[in-house]
Amino acid sequence: MSQGLPPDVRRALVDCAMGRRPADLVIRQGQWVAVQSGEVIARTDLAVVAGRIAFIGEDARHCIGPATRVIEAHGRFLVPGLMDGHVHVESSMLTVTEFVRAVVPHGTTGAIIDPHEIANVFGLRGVRLMLDEAARQPIVLWVEVPSCVPSAPGLETPGAALSPEQVAEALTWAGVIGLGEVMDYAGVVANSGKMVDEIGAARRLGKVVSGHYPSLDLGRPFHAYAAGGVDDDHEGTRLEDAIARVRQGMRVMLRDGSGWHDVAAQVRAVTEAGLDPRRFVLVTDDSHAETLVEEGHMDRVVRHAIASGLSPMAAIQMATLNPAEHFGLSHEIGLLAPGRRADVLLVESLEAMHVEMVIAAGVVLAEKGTWSVALEARDVPAEFGNSVHLPRALIAQDFFVTSGGNPTTLANVIGVVENQAPTRWLKRSLPVRDFGAQIDLQQDVAKVAVIDRHHQSGRVQTAFVSGFGFGPRCAVASTVAHDSHNLLVVGTDEADMATAANALARAGGGMLVVREGRVLATVELPVGGLMSNQNAGRVASAAGRVLEAYRACGCSLNNPNMQLSLLGLAVIPELRLTDLGLVDVEKGAFVPVVEP
Repeated sequence: MSQGLPPDVRRALVDCAMGRRPADLVIRQGQWVAVQSGEVIARTDLAVVAGRIAFIGEDARHCIGPATRVIEAHGRFLVPGLMDGHVHVESSMLTVTEFVRAVVPHGTTGAIIDPHEIANVFGLRGVRLMLDEAARQPIVLWVEVPSCVPSAPGLETPGAALSPEQVAEALTWAGVIGLGEVMDYAGVVANSGKMVDEIGAARRLGKVVSGHYPSLDLGRPFHAYAAGGVDDDHEGTRLEDAIARVRQGMRVMLRDGSGWHDVAAQVRAVTEAGLDPRRFVLVTDDSHAETLVEEGHMDRVVRHAIASGLSPMAAIQMATLNPAEHFGLSHEIGLLAPGRRADVLLVESLEAMHVEMVIAAGVVLAEKGTWSVALEARDVPAEFGNSVHLPRALIAQDFFVTSGGNPTTLANVIGVVENQAPTRWLKRSLPVRDFGAQIDLQQDVAKVAVIDRHHQSGRVQTAFVSGFGFGPRCAVASTVAHDSHNLLVVGTDEADMATAANALARAGGGMLVVREGRVLATVELPVGGLMSNQNAGRVASAAGRVLEAYRACGCSLNNPNMQLSLLGLAVIPELRLTDLGLVDVEKGAFVPVVEP
């Protein structure tokens, strides 16, 4: 967070506004989207000095000197740079630099990053890696310290863990703005020492505490979670979730990522129930590279919010001023006003929100979707590679699920819910052969396995999942497996599951698809098994080929790789699989894969 402008910069702004000093940049004759007042003001000029707005008003000709760059807006809208209030950069499969390369042409000039994915693999040094790279970017990126590594203590095995003492230390680092999403909601409700200590440390430093309450129970546990000290939440999926969070004093984060589409249902709290739109923030949470490159980032979310019934002004406020105020940054960003960073978008239509020019700190970074300046690629240190550790190659028998001698058995099955993070707890009667429970293609039941890839323990846990629609002899594997990021495999053939897992281990991590023993497509993610060191365009193309391979296997889900990545996330109801077993999330307890 800023400690205030240096006196010489403040004097320069005042002198420019008075006409005593020429501006570095003047934008002429735009329509000012004044999110702070809810107005659109025609015939507006904007003058910039030292990367800050010095003057915004009807006529800035007095700010123009011989060396001033003048951009004619020709009536286009002047919109504050867009901000993502909650994003896991690792989910894009890109490094921070390549994430910036992908999102800036779409109008993103700020984001709040929660690096809990890489923290689950490398601990605090992974957080430091992301923080240091964020500080070198031409846009403003703040980092939240992951609060729950692991996310479900005792139910999973991550590659690293963060203690309350480590979290408290990291909260003091420059560039850290808050405590990352508090996923251990059961721990908050139970007043666990770890959660009390971490939230208390953030509060003492005046930092924001981000929430994560995925339960549908809005009774006492929800009220207790709110009382625990969280400031926002992005896990709601229903109208009543949004209303309850606002009434309890939280900011509602409406999520629209590659796989989670939670805006339309919850935005009705504004459009139908009449709640104050200033209590809502638009976020992406998780978006993969292909979505960012091909469809957009926050511009895409703003368009979707408008299509869901919000006014353009309200939608833009939710991606600019609202998150800026929530994180205490409105003296820096989120609105076009004197003293703020000159993060300005030129847009032809607010409803269409197709960004024609992106200016950050007074520098034109992109125009018509193309970078105007060079963005330097940065190599990730070698110590963040080589993160997939298996004691031996896997074989088909590793995915055997023992059952009794009856011809069928009743299994507890994870049910995928398309475009949402929660799963359903299904019960399915499955055939038994040679004392092993089998897949059932007619019921769309495949096998899912989680393999410890951090500690070479050899642990393999296998259960059943429904919803992917895979045909025979198909398997997919991923080391992007929230939040412990063990090796996750789903398939309809055990030999193909072994092939997929072994191929991915040899690649050093990533995502791939196998059909009939042959690898159809791979996106290699050697940085912690989470991110690529290649540029955004190449990663997006590889990710697109993986999605095409999913479809070749019969899967019609919108973003199946995102759905796959959450099958091990033991903090979102109802049923999940970790390297330690099948988890009833609501009770925080293990359950049998097949009923005895």
